[in-house]
Amino acid sequence: MNKPYTLDHFQKQVSTLAPGERTVLKLPGGGFLFLEHDVPYLMVYRKRKKDKKTIRLVKTAASYLILGKDAEHLSTEFLGELLQKMSQRFRNFLVLEVREGAIESTEFVVSGPSEKLSSTLEALAKNLENIEARYGAELSSRIVDNKNDLAEDAKALFDTKNLRALGGTYIGLVVPPAYRDGEGTEFPVYFRKFRTQFAESVQEALFEFIRVQTTSKIASYHALGKRKIHDEVFNIDRKITEIQNSYSFLLLVAPINISELKRDYLDNGCQTIGTYHYRLLPIDPDILKRKLYNLDIHEIDDPALAYIYDEKREEIDHELTMLKERGSQNFFYSGIRMYGRVSKELLEEARCILDNVPEQRAAARQTVMNAQDFERLAENEFDYFRKMAPDYRSKVHIRQDVNIMMVAQGELYLPADYTLTAIEAKALIQHEIGTHALTYYNGSRQPLQQMACGLAGYDALQEGIAVLAEYLADALGPNRLRTLAGRVVAGNALGKGADFNGMFDLLHTDYGFSKDRSFDITARMFQGGGFLKDIVYLKGLLELREHLAEGGTLEPLLAGKFALRHLKTVKDLTERGLLYPPKIKPRYLLNETCHQKLREFKKGMPLYKMV
Repeated sequence: MNKPYTLDHFQKQVSTLAPGERTVLKLPGGGFLFLEHDVPYLMVYRKRKKDKKTIRLVKTAASYLILGKDAEHLSTEFLGELLQKMSQRFRNFLVLEVREGAIESTEFVVSGPSEKLSSTLEALAKNLENIEARYGAELSSRIVDNKNDLAEDAKALFDTKNLRALGGTYIGLVVPPAYRDGEGTEFPVYFRKFRTQFAESVQEALFEFIRVQTTSKIASYHALGKRKIHDEVFNIDRKITEIQNSYSFLLLVAPINISELKRDYLDNGCQTIGTYHYRLLPIDPDILKRKLYNLDIHEIDDPALAYIYDEKREEIDHELTMLKERGSQNFFYSGIRMYGRVSKELLEEARCILDNVPEQRAAARQTVMNAQDFERLAENEFDYFRKMAPDYRSKVHIRQDVNIMMVAQGELYLPADYTLTAIEAKALIQHEIGTHALTYYNGSRQPLQQMACGLAGYDALQEGIAVLAEYLADALGPNRLRTLAGRVVAGNALGKGADFNGMFDLLHTDYGFSKDRSFDITARMFQGGGFLKDIVYLKGLLELREHLAEGGTLEPLLAGKFALRHLKTVKDLTERGLLYPPKIKPRYLLNETCHQKLREFKKGMPLYKMV
């Protein structure tokens, strides 16, 4: 890779084309070859001045060839030999040559043998025409039957007869520079969208050709995307993870004096709430933001990866802004952007739960367990994981300086004075360990660290799965479900301007929560200045029910921490071999009643019937 190779070297490099491997070569004149040996097509581009965007489009392909200036003479021999070897292996091999159109053009021009490839050409033209145009423009497409000539001023790469004799097929594609106006001004945000849709349009159209015309075993058009994560992606992944791990957002927005606030509030007749105190920030948000935006995320050639890192950067930026806003009204408004408002459907479901599920009073609670009892249950669950993954290393930490049970980086943290019932312990084992710790481990096995830390907006799906896990493990109690519903009605009240006492009275008087539970829900809702994160538990459960009802399955959701909107991208990356299916699976999947209960849930059962 340090110097260009000679033609003889090219021929030696592609002499075997071993299955499962790739050839990466620097070519004369600034050219480059990236060839996946198991992909029966190659996207080709001939370098031109001031045309970097077209190169970016070409690099979205699994296999691509950049022909350097004044080096096209190599194409006849080199490409001919490559084509012959690949067509012998796959019966046919497709070359798609891409070129940028005239500056003011808005038309895709697809050229090729229309009699033999009519369905492929038509599918390609139709897909490209559906790419979203920028405001004031309209994209169209046209098919021309000019065999193998890309444009009038471009010399053909192959003689048509020789190409057929080699077992190859050629398609030319002229791309309108819709991401640039007539004066040459570029629109980078629109280009990212254009590039993503371009890549998917081409891959989807060419997959049908490959499926029918070649012996390739590629199962989906997703596999025609990039199959290698480049070093710059790993560098961005590492740096963005370092920034994220340099602070604990939830810990920093949680008050450190909540126990004292609760005691004083209940002792003074539930009239006056004291002042929340927070931990000092261990980071400078502005410096971290500077580091975030120094990352060249938009230089990532894989559109799917560029999207998830761009989205994650925005989320971290937003969290850092919220940390600066702690204790102010702006914190609440920023939280709406992060977690959304309470929808009408979500509020109705929450009220239905509270109307149909009575609170279980303390006198009816079962024998209480302590932190050490729960630690033993947790270690038993970790041992179960180690049967599937001997390298599983998570531990339980009993601490004096934490006031809630939580999983952080796959480790379980317990307050030293924690108490709970047997049924609550069973629920939390599957919620905290069977979901949060499990998905952290599965995510940590992925090449990308962000799959363990969590892609943007992952909370709702994580909490939805975790609550469903409690149900499938026969451990979802009435008070637990009521608490989740109470958080939703509290979040709705917060959005309407309720103060602390008003929300407390709503929960205690109107919905029958005990004073303890009313305080706990209200206090969490007002932390930071108004924090809507707690609505995502029930919100995630509803979204998960809809996903499963539409034919989705549970196990793929356990491969790491991501949102439902990322599932298509995760499947895409998995089919390309860039991500892996989950290695460990939760114990509740072995329960005799689990699959029957899951079928009932998929049918859209009301949430209040889950207890």
